[in-house]
Amino acid sequence: MENIGHRVSSHGLDNHGLNDVKAAYWNLSAPELYAESLGRGEGLLAQGGALVTLTGQHTGRSPHDRFVVEEASTKDDIWWGDINVPISEDNFDGLLKKMLGHLQGRDVFVQDCYAGADEKYRLAVRVVTEEAWHNLFARNMFIQPDPRDLPGFKPAWTVLQAPSLEADPARDGTTSGTFVVVNMARQMVLVGGSGYAGEIKKSIFSVMNFLLPPQGVLPMHCSANIGPEGNSAVFFGLSGTGKTTLSADSARTLIGDDEHGWGPDGIFNFEGGCYAKTINLTRDAEPEIFETTRTFGSIIENVALDPDTRELDFFDTTLTENGRVSYAIEQIPNASKTGTGGHPANIVMLTCDAFGVLPPISQLTPDQAMYHFLSGYTAKVAGTERGLKEPQATFSTCFGAPFMPRHPTVYAKLLGEKMAKHSAKCWLVNTGWSGGGFGVGERMEIKHTRAMVNAALDGRLAEASFTADENFGVLVPNACPDVPDDVLNPRNTWKDKDAYDVQAKDLRRLFEENFQQFESAVDDKVKAAAIKAAA
Repeated sequence: MENIGHRVSSHGLDNHGLNDVKAAYWNLSAPELYAESLGRGEGLLAQGGALVTLTGQHTGRSPHDRFVVEEASTKDDIWWGDINVPISEDNFDGLLKKMLGHLQGRDVFVQDCYAGADEKYRLAVRVVTEEAWHNLFARNMFIQPDPRDLPGFKPAWTVLQAPSLEADPARDGTTSGTFVVVNMARQMVLVGGSGYAGEIKKSIFSVMNFLLPPQGVLPMHCSANIGPEGNSAVFFGLSGTGKTTLSADSARTLIGDDEHGWGPDGIFNFEGGCYAKTINLTRDAEPEIFETTRTFGSIIENVALDPDTRELDFFDTTLTENGRVSYAIEQIPNASKTGTGGHPANIVMLTCDAFGVLPPISQLTPDQAMYHFLSGYTAKVAGTERGLKEPQATFSTCFGAPFMPRHPTVYAKLLGEKMAKHSAKCWLVNTGWSGGGFGVGERMEIKHTRAMVNAALDGRLAEASFTADENFGVLVPNACPDVPDDVLNPRNTWKDKDAYDVQAKDLRRLFEENFQQFESAVDDKVKAAAIKAAA
């Protein structure tokens, strides 16, 4: 039966086909969800008050288990391929029936919330989970309605999540027992076989990425903040490139760390929380994020915990290198109270170049910005994936290909139009290696990266003189406040200059090969801005 109370929506679970659950816990607060989670043995309490959980075999997203239902109303609008893999309506119906049957007779936790701080574009979302801590995750990561609105809350989209439910690949059309299935027509997401909480928020991000472009809103996989003078900035980047770290700056107001829209009135956060990586986290390097790991309401995923002291060890990668902390954005002292900002004056594209050949910061022309947005380059390093022995170039278009249901040029066109209309400057920032590639050089010092980014955002860097990089064509500043001059030119940081030239030549080739898929869809100016392989 369902709990009766002022937090229960009149739009009941039967509207989703969910009947005969043991008990439905509606819109519990963080303390209530803590009590339920700890009482059910789902997690442990860490020193400081965070809830520590394990996500099982999946310590990250499972991209090969993600599907989009192929149906008539949206079939022609989806960018089908390795990212958006089709699954039939019949298979979806079978998985939904299996999900509803699985949840019958069980306790479920219901969280009604919003995605999108701008009320004109926000999405009403209901998240139903079989574990309390996943419901707390949804409460952290999405935007909370006014409690007075809960009785009349009617979701536009529903997420049903059950980690203990597995699919039968032979019958259900999946690749394994894990499944993340998005049905645009039925406005529903099914998540099964994975306890990784990020699947919940990323599935709704994909939905927003589908719904917003026809409304003239650019959905972005980026962090965003606002300077003292009111100048907004966005930071595009794949996981591990520094989106969360660089946007959490005590001198600027944080809008959000991962997912935003750029609409007619400016930018707005999709979320009400942050989901930061914790590997090698220290108070000195990232004080604001570090403090959230010692705060009641935060969820720590897959981080080693001393059983006696309950202290967390962020340098222990026994469980995974993808340890995470989920926290409500209010835990950041200088977070925006509205989740919105003006049109960005600066756009920062972050890349972690493990080959150590890209400049640490460079200015891009509008056409170069379009090119690098479509390319979405970063690099994986040895040890981050099983069997990976050396750096591997990764191109994820729009800096978020796994979450883009439409063709990348849809998003690139919107970005180009908005940059031109609002005269936004664009910077390419390499947070990767300097003085050599992975295993030879050193990771760029965060204090230098912060100094370069700050100089770009406050306008000081725009006044510098620039030199075009001979390999990549980007404009490299000849000097930057608080950064040694020799750091700015990547070739100068290498002892073996010939080795640098070889590596730069190889990366140019990879850029050219990757961009061939987009050449027929872009104009001549963007083609001219593309990086070409050396002769």
